[in-house]
This record gives sequence, structure tokens and C-alpha cells, in this order.
Amino acid sequence: MNQTSVNDFVLLGLTDLVDIQLSLFAIFLMFYMVTVSGNLSIMVITQIDRSLHTPMYFFLWNLSFIDLCFSSVAVPKMLHDFLVLKKTISFGGCISQIQFFHSLGSAEVMLLTMMSFDRYVAIGMPLRYLQIMSSKVCMTLALFSWVAGFFHALIHTILTAKLPFCGPNVVNHFFCDVKPVLKLACTDTTLNLNLLIRITGTLATTSFVLTFLSYVCISRFLLRIKTALGRKNALSTCSAHLTVVFLLYGTAIFTYLRTSSEHALDQDRVIAVLFTVVTPALNPVIYTLRNKDMMKAFMKVRRRL
Repeated sequence: MNQTSVNDFVLLGLTDLVDIQLSLFAIFLMFYMVTVSGNLSIMVITQIDRSLHTPMYFFLWNLSFIDLCFSSVAVPKMLHDFLVLKKTISFGGCISQIQFFHSLGSAEVMLLTMMSFDRYVAIGMPLRYLQIMSSKVCMTLALFSWVAGFFHALIHTILTAKLPFCGPNVVNHFFCDVKPVLKLACTDTTLNLNLLIRITGTLATTSFVLTFLSYVCISRFLLRIKTALGRKNALSTCSAHLTVVFLLYGTAIFTYLRTSSEHALDQDRVIAVLFTVVTPALNPVIYTLRNKDMMKAFMKVRRRL
């Protein structure tokens, strides 16, 4: 039975140095504005430019939507907390943050795996590409990412919500994540931590292995291309995706596959800035600057305005 007596939590925030709060507010507000404007731009451009109505840009639309929502789970609250003395969040709000954060994060990991498979088909089987990556297949792969991500997060959310919290109520983070919230439970949380490591670890590892295998196959196809220009053009369609994959997997694996000591949690706060603030802002920049079709579509839309 849930014996929770805590009605709200106090977020420790990113830093307790008052003198730099306003500076951090301005910096992170700028990143968040880039995240919102950049990802919304990709979503709009890929919809209105018919030349971008392809499987690759369908997945990119989903990735942009996830990044926009993913960042919005934590960043607006963090920006608000920079301007107030007491950084509180209700128990329900905290649990909701855990659900949405892990749901969207898991969906993004799996979507990137689907995108690597899309690149494998595009480079390895170009003549059958549109036949294999049909609208139905793309919708199924994207829907699987969303649904699997939701239920993966729901396991951790329910198990965390059922724990008794009787104080203290200070979360060592700038948003509610599973590990820092588990530290506040008035009971043994070994099961929760083991499930977090095993389930999240299995999901991340499986997605990474499938992505890696896709690129092993892609590299074999690239070696068969005789001209340097042909290899360069083929590789250019993968470079943006590879960059995003390294950014996401590097931070996620470092955060969720380690112990939950206080020192580790302090490191997690800094690392979390990368995948909640920096990466969602960089993704649209990476996909735009390293993609000629997106640049052409962007300039075409800009001329219309």
C-alpha cells in the first residue's frame, strides 16, 4: 500500500550559486528557443515541401517532434526555477515528469534505430527502397517506437509512484528523474534500481547493437561503390544521423548504467543538461546544415515569405 506523506518535492536545481542564476537563465532560454524554432521549422518544412515526403523525412519529422517535447518536459520548469527561491514540484507533477521524460527518451532511442534501418535500405537497396519502406511500414515502425517507449516508461513510473515517501523531499536534480527520486523513498529500492538498469540497459543496448549492425552493412555497401563522389554522397545521408546517435547514446549510457551514489547524481545533473538542453537544440542544426535537401527546402520556403 502506498504510504506517501510527501505532497511535493523540492528540486535542488542545477546550481545553488545565486550570482549566476540569471546568466544561466539567459543561456538556457536561448538554447530552448533554438530547440523550439529549429524543430518546428523542420516539422513545417518537411510537411509543406512535397519533395521531402519520403521515409527519411517522415522519421525526421518524428525525431523533431520528440526533441521538442523531450526538452519541454524539463527545460521550462528549470527556467522558471532559476527565477524563484523555492523550487517545488507537486508529487503528481514529479511522477508525470518521470513518465514523459522516459517515454520520449525511449521513443527517440528506438526511432534512431529505425532511421539507421532506413539508411541501410536506401543505400543497400536503392531500387527497392520505396517498396520496402512503404508508408505502412514507416507508420508501423514509428508507432512501435512511441508505444514501446510509453510502456517502458510506465513500468518505472508505476513502480516509483507506489513507493512510500515520508521525507526528506529534496530531489538532487533540476527535474524529477528516477534515480534521484528513488533516493528519497522510505524503503529498499534495490528492485527499482535493478529494473532500471536491466530494462533500460536492454533497450539501449539492443537499439545500439541494431544501429551498429545497420552501419556495418552500410559500410560494406559503401566499399562496393567505385567512385569517391558516390561514396561521399551516400555517406552524407548518414553523417547527421550518426552524429545524433553518438550524442544521445553517449550521455544516456553514462547516466543510466551507473550506480546512484551522491557523487554520481551530481554528475548526472550536469550530463542531463546535454540531452535535455543541448542535444535537442543541436539536432535541427545538424540535420539542416549537413543536408542539402533540407537547406534547399528551407531557402525555398524563406523566399516565399
